[in-house]
Amino acid sequence: MKKLIIATLGAATLALALPASDVLATVNGTKITKETVQRVLNSMGAQTTYDALPDDVKKKVLDQVIEQQLLEEKAIKSGIEKDPEYKDALEKLKKKLALDVWMKKQLDAIKISDAEAKKGYEEHKSAFKRPEMVHARHILVKTEAEAKKIIETLKKTPKSQLKAKFEELAKSESTGPSASRGGDLGTFTREQMVKPFSDAAFALKAGEFTKKPVKTQFGYHVIYVEEKKPAQTVPFAEVKERIKDNLKMEKFKQKVQSIAKELRSKAKIKIN
Repeated sequence: MKKLIIATLGAATLALALPASDVLATVNGTKITKETVQRVLNSMGAQTTYDALPDDVKKKVLDQVIEQQLLEEKAIKSGIEKDPEYKDALEKLKKKLALDVWMKKQLDAIKISDAEAKKGYEEHKSAFKRPEMVHARHILVKTEAEAKKIIETLKKTPKSQLKAKFEELAKSESTGPSASRGGDLGTFTREQMVKPFSDAAFALKAGEFTKKPVKTQFGYHVIYVEEKKPAQTVPFAEVKERIKDNLKMEKFKQKVQSIAKELRSKAKIKIN
């Protein structure tokens, strides 16, 4: 049942919104619009719109749709619609489509109130705890002497220019992959970094840098902390919609399972 729910939801997913359909081509009198092409992109799992594609890719996609249109015309003219295999496949497709649309309507009918979401938040508050985090940059070099030289340069830099200077040095001196980003490591928890690095980073205040090189198995680091976020419980407002989605899906699963159970109890089923 779980696999069935997931599969039908996937098929019922709405396509990306598009502006008014523009005609991109006409094939034997049939108009091919941006909407037509977008449906093909969606069926391929693309997470973008036709307009966002590079020109050369747009041409390739449009050519593919044109070829598909020509092949579809040829298939219909061949009389394939009278073929028993086609008729059988069409009946199966109708049933699948009926189930997809019905499933989506069952899901859309479920509404979760703010009060329900708030109750779920309070009952599972421990799940919304956010650990202490820091947003930091670093400069990674091979030797302790190089790290000390960078630290001396930073010590001479006015506080108002410290961040900009650190980024500049990271780009020119750091051997780490974050060098091109000015040494930016983003926001992380203690457990996400090796212990010597985490200990040094979390000991700093926002706007401070390490006054001694930090040695790890990767080399010697100079660390600058941009921001510190204390451990906290994520506010309800930040997770309200996610909680609603989870509760809605849970109710949907229960609803479908209940309907399936009732139908099964009334059906004549013979398992060979």
